[in-house]
Amino acid sequence: MTQKLLGNVAKGFVFVLSAPAGTGKTTLVRMLSQEFPCIYESISCTTRALRPGEVDGKDYYFLSKKEFNDKVAKGDFLEYAEVFGYHYGTSREHVLKQQKTGKHVFLIIDTQGAMLLKKENFSAIYIFISPPSLEELKERLVKRKTESMEAIQKRLSWAKAEIEKMAEYDYHIVNDNLNQAYAVLRSIVIAEEHRIRKEKR
Repeated sequence: MTQKLLGNVAKGFVFVLSAPAGTGKTTLVRMLSQEFPCIYESISCTTRALRPGEVDGKDYYFLSKKEFNDKVAKGDFLEYAEVFGYHYGTSREHVLKQQKTGKHVFLIIDTQGAMLLKKENFSAIYIFISPPSLEELKERLVKRKTESMEAIQKRLSWAKAEIEKMAEYDYHIVNDNLNQAYAVLRSIVIAEEHRIRKEKR
């Protein structure tokens, strides 16, 4: 049987991808899933309201605070965190189900959630994407026109704190050029599927 670039494993891997808002993380993962059917973008649960153009069940699962807290109590989340007053969480069952079908699951989560998974020794490949600079990031956030300048300043402060966590990840990509950043991400995922994983003794 001819080996494919991706999609040769019975159980997929989990890729944890973190990046400040406006860095292009979602765009990059969607580019990857369009090229490779075995790439699956995990859909997080959140208590924040829908933004214009967002779709429930596609961008996020939008939950009430009570629904979210009920899931926390049941242990339904692999990880969850509070960001800017809203809660975000990753469904454990959702991720494991996709892995069993051979899909590589991308968790697009903030550094809080990623560090929680690392602390619990969760098996994943950790990738951090950063903007070329905080100045460039500010320009991108302003151009999106989805938030006030006060909210953007909060995001920039948070981005600075996130970037300081970069050393905790396995890979770092600077998204200065979208196509180049995609080429790097693509090569990482292909290499990880073909890497020989030796059992820990």
